[in-house]
Amino acid sequence: MARHKTYSKQLIEVDGLEVQVTRKNVKNLNLRVYPGEKSVRVSVPRRVNENAVIDFIKAKLPWIKKHLSKQVRLSQKKKVHFTNGEEHFVWGKALTLKVVEQNKAPEVYINDASFLVIVVRPETTRDKKESILKEWYREQLKKEIPQLINKWEPVMGVSVNEFGVKKMKTRWGTCNIRAGRIWLNLELARKRPELLEYVVVHEMVHLLERLHSKRFYGFMTRFLPNWKEHRNELNGRSKISDC
Repeated sequence: MARHKTYSKQLIEVDGLEVQVTRKNVKNLNLRVYPGEKSVRVSVPRRVNENAVIDFIKAKLPWIKKHLSKQVRLSQKKKVHFTNGEEHFVWGKALTLKVVEQNKAPEVYINDASFLVIVVRPETTRDKKESILKEWYREQLKKEIPQLINKWEPVMGVSVNEFGVKKMKTRWGTCNIRAGRIWLNLELARKRPELLEYVVVHEMVHLLERLHSKRFYGFMTRFLPNWKEHRNELNGRSKISDC
């Protein structure tokens, strides 16, 4: 997605917690926590003084520490080995993984609406199984995204020249306005279809308004009146931030 202009970055320590402070052309102080990287980042308006930033962080300390601890535990619980019986999500539905070993080309499909079947050769490693499943997720997204783009282009009056799918640690999507290109996070294949549509619309709105401004959110409300609900669901239990 469009990025705000960055003026400076610095590291400050608040009660033993190291925080990366980035000064940008934003209106408000924005806090993000990244449990996987064990880092905390704050974006602040260019002219806000350091004392105000420190006070803001101190006020958020209980929430930050609770969120870091909670998200780390969630991350540990979600560690998967790609073996029989594991739970994997596809379009927001929990499916039971079934690994079938056969001497044939790898294949992934859904069976009886409750099993996610992955066919692999004997002795296939855990990492290879993960790679096969990721490619399958990528294929699912590439089937759905063009339909959403085609749906919204005439409504918005914009044109997407190109789209792509990739694994992103901190964003659900990005937009290169000049090239008319959008990227979507591979993890969206695990979420409900409505959440994929929310991110696609969000990215496409950037072709109308570069910044996350009042005008931008006005467009979001016009096109998706319940966009805030989708955003909250998407970001509620994730270390990945909003778009």
